[in-house]
Amino acid sequence: MAASGRGLCKAVAASPFPAWRGAHSEARGGLKSEYDAVVIGAGHNGLVAAAYLQRLGVNTAVFETRHVIGGAAVTEEIIPEFKFSRASYLLSLLRPQIYTDLELKKHGLRLHLRNPHSFTPMLEEGAGGKVPRSLLLGTDMAENQKQIAQFSQKDAQAFPRYEEFMHCLALAIDPLLDVAPVDMAAFQRGSLLQRIRSLSTLKPLLKAGRILGAQLPRYYEVLTAPITKMLDQWFESEPLKATLATDAVIGAMTSPHTPGSGYVLLHHVMGGLEGTPGAWGYVQGGMGALSDAIAISATTHGASIFTEKTVVKVQVNSEGRVQGVVLEDGTEVRSRAVLSSTSPQITFLKLAPQEWLPEEFVERISQLDTRSPVTKINVAVDRLPSFLAAPNAPGGQPLPHHQCSIHLNCEDTLLLHQAFEDAMDGLPSHRPMIELCIPSSLDPTLAPAGCHVVSLFTQYTPYTLAGGKAWDEQERNAYADREHIPLCHDPGPALLCPPCTPALRLPLPSPGPVSLWKWRSSWAHGEGVGLTQAAVCKGDDDASHRGMCGLYTHTHSSPKYAPCVIQHSPTPSIIMQEPQFLAGCEEAGGPVENPKWQVTAAASN
Repeated sequence: MAASGRGLCKAVAASPFPAWRGAHSEARGGLKSEYDAVVIGAGHNGLVAAAYLQRLGVNTAVFETRHVIGGAAVTEEIIPEFKFSRASYLLSLLRPQIYTDLELKKHGLRLHLRNPHSFTPMLEEGAGGKVPRSLLLGTDMAENQKQIAQFSQKDAQAFPRYEEFMHCLALAIDPLLDVAPVDMAAFQRGSLLQRIRSLSTLKPLLKAGRILGAQLPRYYEVLTAPITKMLDQWFESEPLKATLATDAVIGAMTSPHTPGSGYVLLHHVMGGLEGTPGAWGYVQGGMGALSDAIAISATTHGASIFTEKTVVKVQVNSEGRVQGVVLEDGTEVRSRAVLSSTSPQITFLKLAPQEWLPEEFVERISQLDTRSPVTKINVAVDRLPSFLAAPNAPGGQPLPHHQCSIHLNCEDTLLLHQAFEDAMDGLPSHRPMIELCIPSSLDPTLAPAGCHVVSLFTQYTPYTLAGGKAWDEQERNAYADREHIPLCHDPGPALLCPPCTPALRLPLPSPGPVSLWKWRSSWAHGEGVGLTQAAVCKGDDDASHRGMCGLYTHTHSSPKYAPCVIQHSPTPSIIMQEPQFLAGCEEAGGPVENPKWQVTAAASN
């Protein structure tokens, strides 16, 4: 949920613990018995929360279960000399105020913006000896229209109008990322004072409505209708519609025909990097470099970050006020406020005392469906993939399409829907939608010279197989082998051009030659996509609400991005977002320990 900075300060001030200490007084030492605030989880969102709190003078400690920080935004050398962004792999929606306030560039963050950014090769025979067609999209509108005209002149003319239409919607919705969601519970069941207070949360929505004006009904349809219905109103060519539709279903257990899938598309239209609207990019050194920069910003101001420290319980006193956490080894750490960057289910069903939560609230959390359709496969290769639609250069150097999100099995929206239906039947998709990225095409620091790291974001894979069968080692390896075969073998008349198909450079530790991750939680929160935002737990002291004071979290997750966590404004807001790593991924064979990337404890510089 969201809670104001004043609410947090009020919770801390009301605590029986001593007054705040200086921001740097304990950061250079080991683990202390008391802090002003504790953050559960050192994912990118938890780290941003810690950085802002410490800058405001709140002595903050972060506890992370794993041996590395970063959560979903982590880089690990799972094959010697090959550095993988094991979970999230692209950056966008990093709020510009976070980039500026935390001085991330000063602390080492370097970005590689992609242009072009989307490549869809066609699975077809080239006519008259020509190579098969492909669709390459970037920031050059004239070139985009030329590419689209291969499939439809009408669509080429409509595309600039479509882009302007979506840009206007993004401009109206973007400010909502930095404000608290509307508290519908307060409107429906709150006291008169609560209802009056909640009126302020309507102002950003009303402002967005004024920006959209008379077009509001059309924009409302984008957010609530199936994405296929909206795209059919604009375009006629399937390759273009399917390419755009991938951004409406990726990471979500939803079909292009599912109502509300346009809401997912909106997230991929919004955002931007380094002043470029809608831009997506690779982080130099992998996504872990983003987490490192945020952590340096936090520890520079005195925050303490501890790895291999698992929080097993949030402590609450007899009055329902949070007073700290308990670690797995039994250590008790007192604090006036606890911020959880793990999932709502873990926060409220496992860590928080159930007796202090309303039954209706616990039931709502229990019913959250966060199952994801994604299995991510990381592969090391000794040369770049070569596509029939875009053969490699003689010298093997990266070409523009290698830096893109490469869409496979995305020739038409029917393929995407059929892949979804397979998963609904409990089967991995026969022809899964694959987003293939090669970050080393722009960042050579990730792999040895001439070699590359390849990420395959594949869907749909059901979390539970048909008949209630769980994924075992055999099922995992069979799926991994099937999906990375195009990278390792001659696929015949398919997308990769023999004899330039890359081979695996080095084998991974058991159980197989690829790193396989099954996403446990969808950033769009599972099956279907909703526009409602549920209030999770009130952080202010309200006698009419039987809940815990001082515990803050948020229901929305985004392993793919680094979105806003805390808004630094005259009245700072805490907007915790679930990073989804510990609760979000499983790796076949368990986590790979690598001392080279291990962080034992962090202190201030």
